[in-house]
Amino acid sequence: MQRTDIGALENAIGYTFKNKELLREALTHSSYAHELRARKIDAVCNERLEFLGDSVLSLVTSEYLFTKYASLPEGDLTHIRAALVQSQALASYARKIGLGEYLYLGHGEEKNRNRQSILEDAFEALLAAIFLDAGDNGIDRVKEFLLPIIKNQIDNGESMLHSDAKTELQQLTQVSDGMTPTYTVVGESGPDHSKEFEVEVRLNSNLIGRGVGKSKREAEQNAAREALKLFGI
Repeated sequence: MQRTDIGALENAIGYTFKNKELLREALTHSSYAHELRARKIDAVCNERLEFLGDSVLSLVTSEYLFTKYASLPEGDLTHIRAALVQSQALASYARKIGLGEYLYLGHGEEKNRNRQSILEDAFEALLAAIFLDAGDNGIDRVKEFLLPIIKNQIDNGESMLHSDAKTELQQLTQVSDGMTPTYTVVGESGPDHSKEFEVEVRLNSNLIGRGVGKSKREAEQNAAREALKLFGI
C-alpha cells in the first residue's frame, strides 16, 4: 500500500521540494505511467531522472572518495566506489528512508514495491530530483542527504570488505576444490539506458549462486556473494 504523506518522506531525506511535481516524477515507476497513458492521462516516469541521478551519484561519491583517500590509487578508489553504488547498496539506502512505500506503481508491480531494481532506480531518480529542484545549490543539497549514508556505509566496512566477492570466491574454491567458478549471463532486461543483467555462477557445472545488476560485472559480484553465503561466508 502506497503512503501519500509526502511530507514524511521529505523529513526522512532532510529536504523540502519547492516543485512537488519533480518529486512525484521521481516516485513514478514506468508501470504506473503506462497505465495512466492508457487512460489518455499524461504521465512521466522516473527513467529520465534516473539517468541524471546516476551521474550525480557518481560525481558526489567520487569527489568524496578522492578527498578522503588522498593516497589511494585510481584502481582502489574505483573498487570502493563500485561497491558503494552497486545495485544492492542503492536498494539498501532506499529502504533506510522507506522510499519504496511512496512509489507510484502499476497494479502488476504493486507486489514488487521492495524489489531491488525498482528501489535503486527510484533512489537515483530522487537524487536527480533534489539536484534539479535546488538549482544552483543542487550538488550541495544532494551531498547533505547522500554523504551521511555513504560515510555510514564506509564506516561499517561493508563496501571495502566485500567489494570483490569474485576474487574471494575464486581463492576459496581453488584452495578447497582446485576449481575455478564460471559465470554465465542467463538474462537481460530493461531499456538500453538501464539494462539489468542476471548471472549464474557454477562450480564444476553445479549452480552455486545467482545475481542481478546494472552491469555484467555487478551481476557477477552479486552472484559470487550469494555463492559465498553457500560456503558459510
